[in-house]
Amino acid sequence: MTRLERRDVAAAALIVVAATWLLVATAGTQGYARDEGFYFAASEAYARWFEQLLRDPASAVTRAQVDAAWSVNHEHPALLKSLFALSWRLLHGRLHLFAEEGTSFRFPAMVLSGVATAVQYLWGTEARGRRAGAAAAAAFFFVPTTFYHSHLDCFDVPIAALWTLTAWAYWRSLVGGGWRWAVLAGVAFGLALDTKHNSWFLPFFVGAHTCISRRRELWAGLRAGTLSLPLALPCMLVIGPLVFVAGWPWLWYDTASRFFGYVQFHTRHDYYNMEFLGHTYWRPPFPRGYAWLMTAATVPLVTLAAAAVGALDAARAAWRGDRPHDPGATDLAWALGALVCFAPWLSTGTPIFGGTKHWLTAYPFIALFAGAGVSRALSRLEALVPPRARAVSLAAASLALGASPVVQSLRVHPWGLSAYTPLVGGAPGAATLGLNRGFWGYTTGGVLDVLNALPHNASVYLHDTAWDSWRMLQRDGRLRADLRATGTPSGADAALYHHEQHMAGVEQQIWIALGTTTPTAVRGLDGVPIVWVYLKRPP
Repeated sequence: MTRLERRDVAAAALIVVAATWLLVATAGTQGYARDEGFYFAASEAYARWFEQLLRDPASAVTRAQVDAAWSVNHEHPALLKSLFALSWRLLHGRLHLFAEEGTSFRFPAMVLSGVATAVQYLWGTEARGRRAGAAAAAAFFFVPTTFYHSHLDCFDVPIAALWTLTAWAYWRSLVGGGWRWAVLAGVAFGLALDTKHNSWFLPFFVGAHTCISRRRELWAGLRAGTLSLPLALPCMLVIGPLVFVAGWPWLWYDTASRFFGYVQFHTRHDYYNMEFLGHTYWRPPFPRGYAWLMTAATVPLVTLAAAAVGALDAARAAWRGDRPHDPGATDLAWALGALVCFAPWLSTGTPIFGGTKHWLTAYPFIALFAGAGVSRALSRLEALVPPRARAVSLAAASLALGASPVVQSLRVHPWGLSAYTPLVGGAPGAATLGLNRGFWGYTTGGVLDVLNALPHNASVYLHDTAWDSWRMLQRDGRLRADLRATGTPSGADAALYHHEQHMAGVEQQIWIALGTTTPTAVRGLDGVPIVWVYLKRPP
């Protein structure tokens, strides 16, 4: 293990700042996804409650006031929407640090993306050295779909950050961190619970790691009538739920019934459509190969290859017993972290409508193995190259390994959900294979120039763009305020069409309503049409 030094903490802080800056700098070209619209509305309701809490705390915590504010979007926990609300009120409304309201809402998730990346560096550095840490950070941040999700006023990258932080704190408590890190694991678990339901799998991760890595101690303890558990486990079981409930006012009243209502919402979630290999799935059974093929098709090949090298090296070390003095069972922790996050897609009943975001919590662990693989490869290269040429050779090799993910992520922006790697032929190859081109209606951001050229007071059929997402484009000044949204193509002056296989019927309705089959503008990635605009044909 490498002991963390001040320079490592400084490097982690720099990673947070640099990652957040890059996300803020590139946010202005990315449209707003459907879910973002719902969370904008919820965050505004919560912001009003926080203001009331400052003015009149006694009144704000009454059931009437809590229910009035927190019933909005109560099917999801409150932490991130609360941070969105505070960022909007403070950074946009008072300090005027953001000109665009939407970016101020998105900012906390961007910061947490930076935190997730920094945790990759710290954990990778501690476990396998600074090369591994730096490579792991880059491998996580520069996955095109991760880069896309890192911009959003949503929960997917934040839960990956808190999932990994909890796992790292748990591991750190095993390798000499003691109670301090165990308590941090409990707090981080509570914050994860208050972010998204992916957190429910953390106890399975900790439980499996404990049972496998300490199986001899546990068996001996059971035979002796004692049971020695990691310090982090009781902290997570006690502190986690307390933080969860304290941070979600909706649960302050009728706690049990509201909690089980939340659980039921996600265990019985509605099914939505998703195209996979030319077939649209909208109800079970879903293909078991979906998560694995989509990961291979969207994560840069060099990252997957490096992760394979790191995982194989870990398997060989375990077989040979090369790492006997590892109290944190690091390789096992990373393997279980990835497997537990992928495990739900072993079932044919698990929904696939959200694409890769559903198992994004596995990517930090893939990135950690990738970091270890890169470090291993560079060490072998260092041993083969003469001393005089080592610096140049290592720099060239590092550039070669890191350039592809960076270029892929930046080049496809802002079409992140349409990004596929060369393994499947990029976006054109994926379209030929029948993989989904995009969803959530965020690609409206790619045709704003066309919409802004419409006549005064023109009406626009939004298709898959959420109303609140449309309004946020107008509030930001990116879209003209006089343009009127409509929920049907009938009578509209213009119509958006966001391509998905199951929406072909909607395009036919647009043809009939607007009197034309020829779009005025078509936008997409690498020649693949993703969103287009129809204008009404004059009578």
